[in-house]
Amino acid sequence: MNIIEELIVIAGISLDVFAVMECRGSLVAKIEKKHLAFMSVILVAGQVLALGIGKFLSVLLHTYQASGYEIFLERVMAAVIFLCMGIRLLLKAWKNERVIEHREEQFHMREFIHLCVRNCTFTLLIGIAFGFLDSVMLRVLLMTVIATVAVTILGMYTGYRLGYEHKVKAYLGGGILLIAAGADVIVRYIVKGI
Repeated sequence: MNIIEELIVIAGISLDVFAVMECRGSLVAKIEKKHLAFMSVILVAGQVLALGIGKFLSVLLHTYQASGYEIFLERVMAAVIFLCMGIRLLLKAWKNERVIEHREEQFHMREFIHLCVRNCTFTLLIGIAFGFLDSVMLRVLLMTVIATVAVTILGMYTGYRLGYEHKVKAYLGGGILLIAAGADVIVRYIVKGI
């Protein structure tokens, strides 16, 4: 994958993180910088670890002397992963689950870790897809770190100032970007590769 394609995928998964952080921001009584920094570190570590494990799993699944059929199958699986992740975000936007906005006076670590683990599970699948498409993982990880820190801070402050209503737009945007990435893989790597 080239850098633009990788950036589109990272933007798609980052918008999911933005929506989660926006909901968290709508609940806090006050944004404490130490909690925000801690959340950023936890999310970055989770995202990077999930992408790394995904890449490792793709290497385990990939044989060193892969035939043309095996490469084709890996590309199809990468496209399916991107499309399914995009559809998942579109469904989340369509459902538009309500958040009961009430101020929380303290930071709930257990709930935040649960959200982080759930989000990182899907990021692991994206890491597998990146591995199947021979992405430069150092570049992907660097872009992921920057994007995750940015959307964590932006999402938290957006939720704190405006509430959680923009999460639908974030889910829609992320879903569209991931579906576009899946379509790109189909056109550039599968159809032209035949």
